[in-house]
Amino acid sequence: MPENTEPILEDFKNHLTFERQLSRNTLEAYIADTEHYLEYCAANELRPETVPPQFLDQYVYQLSAVENLSSPSVLRKLEAVKCFYKFLLIEGRISEDPTRFLKSPKKPQRMPEQLSRREMERLLAYPAQKFDEVRTLTMVELLYAAGLRVSELINLQLENVNLNEGWVLALGKGGKQRFVPLHPACCQRLKYYLSVREAHFAAKTDIGSELFLNNRGKKISRQRVWKELAELGRKAGISQPLHPHLFRHTFASHLLQGGADLRSLQEMLGHSSLATTQIYTHLDVGNLKEKHKKYHPRG
Repeated sequence: MPENTEPILEDFKNHLTFERQLSRNTLEAYIADTEHYLEYCAANELRPETVPPQFLDQYVYQLSAVENLSSPSVLRKLEAVKCFYKFLLIEGRISEDPTRFLKSPKKPQRMPEQLSRREMERLLAYPAQKFDEVRTLTMVELLYAAGLRVSELINLQLENVNLNEGWVLALGKGGKQRFVPLHPACCQRLKYYLSVREAHFAAKTDIGSELFLNNRGKKISRQRVWKELAELGRKAGISQPLHPHLFRHTFASHLLQGGADLRSLQEMLGHSSLATTQIYTHLDVGNLKEKHKKYHPRG
């Protein structure tokens, strides 16, 4: 670390710690990435306060072409550098931000994983017997039926589920509520689970009001959900590791493959932007080709 930059780096660290209140891991990553940049400045005999904007393009080239870092790694380092210069601007140590014209490489879009319909059928046909297994299989059914996030699942209250009319009230990000329809098979499995749940906790009087409870009668944790889904997947012979968000992706993908429109899917997933929902349109090219052939006049 160049000696003449140590004081400014320490000030930046205090800014991130006490003003931005970053988590420990994020803080350490930002400081390490900023140190990397300051060392690059020193190697080019420049102080960070005086670099021209084109120097940042040179730094991007260094990261991408010379050090051969992946796009996500380059993006992460540039975020730290941009944050560093915002700090210098706030402190009045620079009058213009050299990163203002900086074009970061585009982050590659990750395609969500999904289970096939056959895998879902095999999973939902698993012969659950014990309370734990019935609970886990019911969670799978509900995740797949309504596309819930794991936080929405574990916070569901009994009153949030209407099995007679077939809907669930999910409390999403930012306190936003949304109603999601439930198909009859899901309602049937939930009714069975509730009867097993009642029998399992018949001797307890202080159980929680959440739909899914752990063995002590309290709200199940997300860690327990992850663990039980992984275990169920192994028992059912699913090669892909199971996790809660996988069923949300599968829910969305299968609905689109079945002909659902993006706006309806956006509402059911609770996405604030349609752009977030559109990622699922890239999942099944084969299905798109089938629809093109079916609906195009010259197909």
